[in-house]
Amino acid sequence: MEGIINVLKPPGMTSSDVVVWMRRVLKTKKIGHTGTLDPGVAGVLPICVGKGTRLAEYITEQGKAYLAEVTFGVTTDTQDAFGKEVHQTKPDLKQSDLEWVLPNFLGKISQTPPMYSAVRKEGKHLYEYARQGLTIERASREVFIYNLKLVKWYEGEFPRATLDIECSKGTYIRTISHDLGQALGCGAHMSNLLRIRSGPFRIEESWTLEEIEEAVQKSKYDFLLPLTAGIDLPRVNLSADRANAFRHGLPTKRELVYTPSEGDPSFVDRGAKLEMKSSVRISNIEDGLSNSPSVQVFEDGNLIGIGVWRDESLFPHKVLG
Repeated sequence: MEGIINVLKPPGMTSSDVVVWMRRVLKTKKIGHTGTLDPGVAGVLPICVGKGTRLAEYITEQGKAYLAEVTFGVTTDTQDAFGKEVHQTKPDLKQSDLEWVLPNFLGKISQTPPMYSAVRKEGKHLYEYARQGLTIERASREVFIYNLKLVKWYEGEFPRATLDIECSKGTYIRTISHDLGQALGCGAHMSNLLRIRSGPFRIEESWTLEEIEEAVQKSKYDFLLPLTAGIDLPRVNLSADRANAFRHGLPTKRELVYTPSEGDPSFVDRGAKLEMKSSVRISNIEDGLSNSPSVQVFEDGNLIGIGVWRDESLFPHKVLG
């Protein structure tokens, strides 16, 4: 069994809990997730099965989208609703005040990872220091916010806002919430979060754990998507002899690599997206942030791995079979 599953993670489970559950239901050990969701957060969690686990990094690298609720006037030590309250003030805040600062959080921004996070420093997770009551210096990191829109504003003693956020991997939504509160001078925390997209996987097409278990009991595996479903990389094809060389770690010169054409039945039958160019289109793994131009490599319409271009030759990076 191999492929990708678009799972709707329920609140109350860790991402690792979902993997353990899937191993039990699918009766296979080779399963992994593609990016941790906090236990209290629900939403899209792509799960890789079989050979799909070797492609997890390419899915993880893609952007995410969330619906986040921010509560203003209350700060917590975890920057979300699951931490201890640090400060409370009743803000004199209007919807227009929030709309005025939102544009400052678009594009490339710098974030300092929260102390309650899995980021490592000197061999320990930051949350391990935090649980000891320690706050240590940590380096900021650059992330990219593609979209940040106010969906709904709620008046009240502690006003709330629902935000639609599209961002690069590694973005802390609770830190955006906290930083918005700092910018408005009243403090804030993330009071709720739903991940509605991870890479190409959307919540509308996700499967609950109950739906997956019911399908397995009926020996139906409609929830299992092909390995290529989650990879946003150009596609190239190799002949049988060059595919064999690829599997054995050998490079192939650019002139021996070709893209699928409109009439290539092996790609049409498998529903693959056709490359309508005479030369290979090179793209980067993470929206131009990576220096490794990568492609999906096929033999006769079957994915056999991920290749990288170096010195006008295609080298194997991940070999699937």
